[in-house]
Amino acid sequence: MEIGRSNRLAGVAYDVRGPIQEEASRLEAQGRRVIPLNIGNPAHFGFEAPPELIAEVARRLPEAEGYGDAKGIEPARRAIAAHYRGRGVAGTDADHVYVGNGVSELVGLALLALLNEGDEVLVPAPDYPLWTATVRICGAKAVHYLCDEQADWWPDLSDLATKVTSRTRAVVVINPNNPTGAVYPAEVLTAIAELARQHDLVVLADEIYERLLYDGAEHVPMASVAPDRLCLSFGGLSKAYRLAGFRCGWLVVSGPTGHARGFLSGLDVLADLRLCANLPAQYAVEAALEGYQSIDDLVRPGGRLLEQRNLAWAMLNQIDGVSCVKPAGAMYVFPRLHPSVHPVEDDRGLVLELLRATGVFVVPGSGFNWPRPDHLRIVTLAQVELLEEAIAALSDFLGSRRPY
Repeated sequence: MEIGRSNRLAGVAYDVRGPIQEEASRLEAQGRRVIPLNIGNPAHFGFEAPPELIAEVARRLPEAEGYGDAKGIEPARRAIAAHYRGRGVAGTDADHVYVGNGVSELVGLALLALLNEGDEVLVPAPDYPLWTATVRICGAKAVHYLCDEQADWWPDLSDLATKVTSRTRAVVVINPNNPTGAVYPAEVLTAIAELARQHDLVVLADEIYERLLYDGAEHVPMASVAPDRLCLSFGGLSKAYRLAGFRCGWLVVSGPTGHARGFLSGLDVLADLRLCANLPAQYAVEAALEGYQSIDDLVRPGGRLLEQRNLAWAMLNQIDGVSCVKPAGAMYVFPRLHPSVHPVEDDRGLVLELLRATGVFVVPGSGFNWPRPDHLRIVTLAQVELLEEAIAALSDFLGSRRPY
């Protein structure tokens, strides 16, 4: 008997890897050079973790041989709670912190504990595709609200309001945003909090890039403007601390919880079922949050991340028929291919064609649930020389396809 794919995976995709990654691997196996601008993996481009974090994990390895608490070790949870209190999220305590094997695992646990078949979740478009995929796996429906490219990619609040129905359970806010790099001001977050208040929605705040900010941008924690809402805030060590392979993330529950005992007990059960998160990595949390924030050196003037963001943004806007909003945070650019100059019907096909022709591996905008095939996401982690080469190759490639 043919063993098929589970029905719950219908419509689930992850183009950051997926079939395009398989093609990239095939080309590399043939000896072709691939420039992987598809995934935000700092270590691949020479970004090293703070040595004091590595040293702390190594020092504590003898204490990490057995299972730990299902929610995470106490020092890590206390440090995470203190971090959020220091950023204006009042009343946060260690009992409401869950440590997991990266934010990805915790998103799955939280949505599985929250959603029932037929529920709806408001998810931004474009989004980080994990959110849409996980909502679907849970048997619920991701309803996408538009972010406005003409307004620095901030959420279109009027569109968001029209997407609420009687089945809506939660709203997802990705800030700073992946893939656009947008950083939302307090007034936008306050308006989303008011919508959640009016419709009794849970707020899900993906804030993994909270410290990757450029040009004086300020990150306002969603939970700080929604103290009266049940808010789940997600963060971790992968990006700001360059420890993606350690798989250490956290989920912080804030706001009133008296009406959410069932949800929290479900979250506890799911945390218990995996026994515990990766224990060695948790010993880096306290040192990371309470120590020197070396990420600041990378995003201020002269810093490598800022210089690479500037280069990518400037070069893309010099390509005829391409425009790109300057990202205020994160490590991506999300350029638009203007249809009048670069008509594209299948952006996945375009990305595969680019990969085969040039070795440059980027991700189609539709992979982030953007409704039109006119955007690409490009990671800005590569060294300046490599970014210059890749974007020049993209420019030549687009020029060769233009109908004259």
